[in-house]
Amino acid sequence: MLQDKKIVIIGGTTGIGLSAAKAFVGQGAKVTLVGRNTESCQTAKTLLGEAARVLPGDAVHAATAQHAIELCLDEFGGFDGLYHVAGGSGRKAGDGPLHELTLEGWEHTLALNLTGLMLSNQAAVQAFRRLGRGGSILNMSSVLGFSPSPRYFVTHAYAAAKSAVTGFTKSIAAYYAADNIRVNILAPALVETPMSERASKDETILNFVKTKQPLDGGRNGRPQDLDAAAVYFMSDGSAFTTAQTLYVDGGWEVSEGQYQTDPI
Repeated sequence: MLQDKKIVIIGGTTGIGLSAAKAFVGQGAKVTLVGRNTESCQTAKTLLGEAARVLPGDAVHAATAQHAIELCLDEFGGFDGLYHVAGGSGRKAGDGPLHELTLEGWEHTLALNLTGLMLSNQAAVQAFRRLGRGGSILNMSSVLGFSPSPRYFVTHAYAAAKSAVTGFTKSIAAYYAADNIRVNILAPALVETPMSERASKDETILNFVKTKQPLDGGRNGRPQDLDAAAVYFMSDGSAFTTAQTLYVDGGWEVSEGQYQTDPI
């Protein structure tokens, strides 16, 4: 489905991004990955071989996505799609419930989950327009941007940032549709990644997730659960699809979720 496609993945050296990179390469694509961790960058390069180029960098720096797209063009001769996966929890920086949320936590979390995404989308749109062709952008949101979980996942800055991804994506999708640039969203629930390590090791939360994400026996999501959707949005099969959000959430939005003890 992705034969001869050249795709940039921001946040592509671990978790959801790395799983997608493997799927893209398996479908015939060449990928350029950006990761913050030098060790994970080397691991991804070794794993993917000549089908990938890997660039260390932080998505919140304005030049990072620009450099990745330039590398993709120089090394592979084209640029067809951007998948922005990078983001993360701001809990350690001060994110949390509003009455405890610090300004540092707010600013850090929005930079990590929204500003970096804006910068990569901007670089992609500029490149597509410069090349005089369309392309695909796929952004990462979260169920917490539209379906709160007030007991176990209380990070109000993160929820605000992920909700803002929807408004931002729809707005730019509308504006650039005439340029044949399509912009869509994946919104997962709890997925086993480095970011979700806290929740994935908490037995109480895992028991809650079994009822909140009841598909496939009730479990955490896995990075590969998002791969087929990402392939679709990067492929010509989605050529008539833009401004859409696909919830890959195991049933989160439509399930109550059961607590084993009385709420505190």
